[in-house]
Amino acid sequence: MSSNDPNRRHAIRLGLAGIGMAAVRPSIAMADPEGLKPLAIGAKAPDFDLPGVDGKRYRLADFEASPVLVVIFTCNHCPTAQAYEERIMKLSADYKGRGVAVVCISPNDDKALRLDELGFTDVSDSLEDMKIRAADRKFTFPYLYDGETQTISLAYGCLATPHVFVFDRNRNLRYQGRFDDAEVGEVKSHDTIAAVEAILEGRQVPVATTRVRGCSTKWSDKRAQAAEHLAKCDAEPVSLEKGDLKTFAEIARNDTPKYRLVNLWATWCGPCVAELAEFVTMHRMYRKRDFELITVSVDKPEEFAKVESALKEHHASCRNLIFTGENQDALADTLDKEWPGPVPYTFLIAPGGKVVWRKTGEIDALALRKVLADKLGRTYGPRG
Repeated sequence: MSSNDPNRRHAIRLGLAGIGMAAVRPSIAMADPEGLKPLAIGAKAPDFDLPGVDGKRYRLADFEASPVLVVIFTCNHCPTAQAYEERIMKLSADYKGRGVAVVCISPNDDKALRLDELGFTDVSDSLEDMKIRAADRKFTFPYLYDGETQTISLAYGCLATPHVFVFDRNRNLRYQGRFDDAEVGEVKSHDTIAAVEAILEGRQVPVATTRVRGCSTKWSDKRAQAAEHLAKCDAEPVSLEKGDLKTFAEIARNDTPKYRLVNLWATWCGPCVAELAEFVTMHRMYRKRDFELITVSVDKPEEFAKVESALKEHHASCRNLIFTGENQDALADTLDKEWPGPVPYTFLIAPGGKVVWRKTGEIDALALRKVLADKLGRTYGPRG
């Protein structure tokens, strides 16, 4: 893949995809490191010195006044991690007055994430993306990044996100495992809260170890897999089909269970071409969900080859159409009567045909990804 490839430049800029095989850095953190085990009950908390989303650096000593320290390895992209965000925020708020410190650490190397692993999120796992997620969710606890070296995640034995470690005043480990027993639905076993309460009351933790559920840690060795995945995506065939008003009426009806994102564009429109890479990224992120990207060129039918060439340059392996008619007003009446005429124009059709989002002009890619993640659902529960 050429360094001038627009999708490669775009993916690296966003931190949403792996880089070339030759650039995979050596690291002590391996993909599924041999012998990786969580910290043993009774062991001391490993020290850390990590950057947070607030621009500060944090060490273990910063929390020495707290009688209980809860360290949670979590991340942005994982649906299980997102399902627990609210409960982590509540834990932090409810126990702050009792001196309990909650610290979250992201263990993932964001360059080791494939685009198809980002189907439940709008952001990846870089420190910059962590800042976005923390601001969106209004996190009040430290949210730290260990993706650069992953030495702390390895020292604690982080198996997945989320993975909870609860320490007493002497920073001896008293509990490690899941947050509780229900990602979605009714919680019956409040494992983390039970451990915190037991330590505060000077009791033995009732259950010291539980199994962990969630997304596997993205160790740095997985960068190679991410690069290979990106190369496979780039090699996918790109096709362009001709569409008449009947074709577009079927698209607008959307008799499917999928959300259809439709982008109207033209090769003579600079902003249209410039943002194609954004749409390709979304296609690769969400296509395993109930999602479909459809591009519609309003170039003249005789420009078919030019349109097809632009799509191939951007590796747009989604469904692509070119309008074969001459009456653009008829196309607007068929696809979306609220389209005022200019391109680019993008809109989202829910199953059953209702348009639930529109944008005239260039998109804000992050804002659109937020819409898509919310509509498709960020967890394994009911979608929005």
